[in-house]
Amino acid sequence: MSIPRQLRGESDFDQLPDDVAVSANIADTEEKRGFTSYYVFVIEVKTKGGGRYIIFRRYRQFYNLHGKLEERYGAESKNSRFTCTLPVLPGKVYVGAKREIADSRIPALNIYMKKLLSLPSWVLLDEDVRLFFYQSDFDSVQTPQGLRRLRPRTRRVKSISPREPGFDRMAAPRAEALFDFTGSTKLELSFRKGDLIYLLSKVNKDWFEGTVRDATGIFPSAFVDVIKELPQGEDTVNWVRCYYHEDNFSTVRDISVEEDLKSTPLFQDLMELIRRGFGRDDIALNYRDAEGDLIRLLTNEDVALMVSQVNNSPFEKHIFPWKLHVTQKDDYSVYNTAKYMPSPPRQ
Repeated sequence: MSIPRQLRGESDFDQLPDDVAVSANIADTEEKRGFTSYYVFVIEVKTKGGGRYIIFRRYRQFYNLHGKLEERYGAESKNSRFTCTLPVLPGKVYVGAKREIADSRIPALNIYMKKLLSLPSWVLLDEDVRLFFYQSDFDSVQTPQGLRRLRPRTRRVKSISPREPGFDRMAAPRAEALFDFTGSTKLELSFRKGDLIYLLSKVNKDWFEGTVRDATGIFPSAFVDVIKELPQGEDTVNWVRCYYHEDNFSTVRDISVEEDLKSTPLFQDLMELIRRGFGRDDIALNYRDAEGDLIRLLTNEDVALMVSQVNNSPFEKHIFPWKLHVTQKDDYSVYNTAKYMPSPPRQ
């Protein structure tokens, strides 16, 4: 398991309890109804001991937690001899559709949680931090609706049945359903709480493929308790190589994905992945054409054209053959526009 970099060097990290949260990622937003409707963030939490569970938090809970941490540990705090630079929490928004506001906050809140859980161990042991990331009784009885941000984009469904000759029920990898789950597409497996699901494969770190009552499909791993694990296979993580250009310098970064190297992503999926990887929204995606010029990606057709140009090219193991060039959204100086300008009229 990857431990936040700032904690790796802490001599007391090994002494922390196994149930301390070390990473958190927003899987979805969901509408809830009280006296008025509101949205919560569905957050997958991973602990030092390898545990994984789902919690539900409103923005105001983030806001209240941050206020307490500023009072205790902020640079201007006089209440504690322990101070640190706290991450920046996105501010309140008073105008706009609630769903759009919630969705727009996801990238910034993911960055906030990542930086928060990378702070010194005494912050992780703070009572309010632990309570925020703790799965309460309320959290444990909630049923996540879709976990759409963790869902794999495509998946072919295999056909298999535990009734087939030679199928060993006791030896087969399997899981028990913790919640009811209703698939939103034909690819997804529907089941009820308590169902025994036979596992066929691990699609990615968040989704399994399995079978129950002669139906086969994919489903989120957070909905089940694994009784017998799938056998360990080859690492399925691949990498998208990105060249980041800004102010006359360039850096290279590889971003991990759990997709086949032959996959062609949708533009929005690709943009969301790179925004999360770089932790910023003000970027543009590009590729180099055969003449060496940068071409900005704007649509699914642009992505397909980029992929088609390298389909027959040799490539490194676990690295996509096409490369992305990441630039500032408003920087058009990187493009060779001269060759597209009309020639001046002859005198």
